[in-house]
Amino acid sequence: MTRSLAALTCLVALVALVGCGAAEPSGLGDEVSPPPQRSTTPTPTPSPSGPTSPTAEPRTGTTIIAADSEYGPMLYAADGQPIYLFTAEPGRLPACYDACAEDWPPVLTDGRPLGAKGVRADLLGSTRRSDGLVQVTYAGHPLYHYAHEGPYEVLCHDVEEYGGTWLVVRPGGTAAAT
Repeated sequence: MTRSLAALTCLVALVALVGCGAAEPSGLGDEVSPPPQRSTTPTPTPSPSGPTSPTAEPRTGTTIIAADSEYGPMLYAADGQPIYLFTAEPGRLPACYDACAEDWPPVLTDGRPLGAKGVRADLLGSTRRSDGLVQVTYAGHPLYHYAHEGPYEVLCHDVEEYGGTWLVVRPGGTAAAT
């Protein structure tokens, strides 16, 4: 009877151990991952149908709009902040950092940029800055704001500063005339 009781106790302990997912690797090539940690913040999960699972909150990018100005239709952030390109940047790589980026903050995004209200989605893109942040591009140009303007207040079109000229961006992807 004692032997049966001991066997039963071992069997119950083994079932409890396996049922909790605490099995140890045997050392013969099986690797057991630790149980997933529970979090109160949802995290994106890769899936075959897209970048996140249906239960994870999707990352949303910065929305760019087009609206009228004294230079004709031009690009703005969704909050009305005017958008500029910098002629010192002939390609997709940003050149405005440090003091330049304080005066001319880059238009940043944490996901794919979105176009609305007159913006061509096929011209929207992004580029990684040397500081690791992701900057919105339009027709291959990195985009910027001027730090001292209010919504829909365009003060700095055709301004020369930091080794180039700052120009507002038209919905077709070109700079407005100087």
